[in-house]
Amino acid sequence: MSDKPTAPPHPVQIQIELDPATANGVFVNMAMVNHTDTEFTLDLVYVQPQQPRATVRARAITTPKHMKRLLLAIQDNVRRYEERFGAIDLGDAPHFPGGVVN
Repeated sequence: MSDKPTAPPHPVQIQIELDPATANGVFVNMAMVNHTDTEFTLDLVYVQPQQPRATVRARAITTPKHMKRLLLAIQDNVRRYEERFGAIDLGDAPHFPGGVVN
């Protein structure tokens, strides 16, 4: 065996492609989060005012570990946003139990 310490692995650089349709994004004003013991499902929804129907614009299904990383990344970004622009006022927006955010 060698007494030399092993070099740490080089970080992997990932090239992310973003097609034009995805780059345009979609507007959402509600999210629904559900989970099982092995995965989380995040539905991003657009609700039109005065309409009884809503449209899921995007769905992400991920592992609990990745969901926790996403949560931490969102919390960090909201913190930095509020440091720069001030507190985000939620007003009287209702909170929905069961994972619905409006």
